[in-house]
Amino acid sequence: MRKQKEELTNRQKAAVMLMVLGSEIAGKVVRHLDEEHIEVLSLELARLDKVSPEQREAVIAEFYESAVAQEFIAEGGVEQARQVLEAAFGEERAEEVIKRIVAAMQVVPFEFLKKADPSQVLSFIQDEHPQTIALILAYMPVNNAALILSKLPSDLRGDVAARIAMMEQTPPEVIRRVEQVLEKKVSSILNQEMSQAGGPKALVDLLNRVDRSTERVIMENLSENSPDLADTVKNMMFVFEDVIQLDDRAIQAIMKEVDMKELATALKGVNNDVQAKIFRNMSERATAMLKEDMEFMGPVRLRVVEEAQQKIVAVIRRLEEAGEIVIGRSGEEDMLV
Repeated sequence: MRKQKEELTNRQKAAVMLMVLGSEIAGKVVRHLDEEHIEVLSLELARLDKVSPEQREAVIAEFYESAVAQEFIAEGGVEQARQVLEAAFGEERAEEVIKRIVAAMQVVPFEFLKKADPSQVLSFIQDEHPQTIALILAYMPVNNAALILSKLPSDLRGDVAARIAMMEQTPPEVIRRVEQVLEKKVSSILNQEMSQAGGPKALVDLLNRVDRSTERVIMENLSENSPDLADTVKNMMFVFEDVIQLDDRAIQAIMKEVDMKELATALKGVNNDVQAKIFRNMSERATAMLKEDMEFMGPVRLRVVEEAQQKIVAVIRRLEEAGEIVIGRSGEEDMLV
C-alpha cells in the first residue's frame, strides 16, 4: 500500500481531481477527452490508493494554481503569468508554479517511468530489443538508467551502452510507438491495491454518467489490460436492485430466461418496491407460485441470496449485449421515435 506522504503522479492527481469533482461533473469532463486519455484516467481511477485529506487539498490547490497560470500564459505569456501569480501567491510560490507549468507543457518521452522502481523497469524492458532498451534508458533519469544498465546481462549491457553512445535523433513517431507498447506492458503487470479514495466503485459511478460509447471504450481497455479489474467493475455496473429502473418489456424478457427458484431466492433480499416491479410483470398464477416458493424456503443465508442475484444479473447483461433489452445510462440522450 502506498505511504500517505509519497508524492502522487500527475495521472493520480488527475484521478483525484475527478473524484473531487464528483461523478456527475467528472462524467461531463471525460466526454471531452480523447480515447487514449479516457483509458488512462479510468484505469488510474480504478487503481487509485487511499488519498489523505492533505494530499487531496494539495491536488486541488495545484490544479487551481495551474489553471490560473495556464490562462495567463495563453493570454500574455510566461512573464505576465509570473506577475499575476506573484501578486496572488508570493514570489517563491509563483516561481514554483511557473516552472511546473512550463515543464508540463514540454512533453518528455517515458515520463511514466521517471518515478518507477528501477528493478521494476528492468523486469519490463530486459527482454526488449537492445535498441529499444537504449532508447528508454536515454530518456530516463541518469541514476536510474545507470542502475538498470548495470543489472543487464553482460553481453546485453555492452550492446545497449554502445547503442546509447551512437544514438542520434529518433523520429517522434518511433518514440511514441515504443512508449505506448511499454506503457501497456506496465499497466498490465502493475498490481496496485484498490482503496477507498478511488477503486472500482468510483469508476462505476463515473461510467454510469458517461455515454455508452465512452463506457465501451473504457471497458474494452480494462478487459485488455486488467481482466480481473474489468470483471469487478462489470459486477458492480448493474446490481440486482437496479431492475426497478428497467421498463416492463425488459422485465418480461428477463422473466423468460431466469429460473423461478433462483428468482424466489434473489427476491428474499430486496425491498418491496423491487418485488412489486417483478410481480407486476407476471401473471397472477405465476406470482402466487413465486410468493409461495419464497414463503416455503424460509430464512436464506445472505451469500445464497447474493449468488442467486448475480446469476440473474448475468442473464440481464447477456440480454443487453444481445440487444434484446436496454439498460439506461444517465447522460445518454433519449431517442424519439
